[in-house]
Amino acid sequence: MDIDVRGPRFGAAVTTAVLAVVLVTGSAWLLAWQTLAFALGAAGGVSRSPYGWVFRTVVRPRIGPPTEFEAPQPPRFAQAVGLVFAGLGLAGYTLGPHWLGLAATGAALAAAFLNAVFGYCLGCEMYLLVRRMTVRAG
Repeated sequence: MDIDVRGPRFGAAVTTAVLAVVLVTGSAWLLAWQTLAFALGAAGGVSRSPYGWVFRTVVRPRIGPPTEFEAPQPPRFAQAVGLVFAGLGLAGYTLGPHWLGLAATGAALAAAFLNAVFGYCLGCEMYLLVRRMTVRAG
């Protein structure tokens, strides 16, 4: 079942704000929250993430029904990529080295920002590239 394209962009906007606060404050707890949000989105799809729930129950009823849809697999893959980077960032902030926390969080922030502002989902593009490579190889 396809998903409303606005949902992942909303989630990316919230993620951008959360990760920016993490970089400014160095809060491992906040990054742990974001890591959990990514894990839920990767496991159950973006509509099952906390930000997806907020979009579905609070935002979408106020902005009207969707007019564009997308397949759920690319955004779900993007959540898994975000999970990897947030996990690396969390490890860097809690176990060291600190630069790893900064770099991994910054990379996740850059990807979320691209999606939120420009609608360019880097993880989704990675998914499509992997799919093309596996289809050609198989």
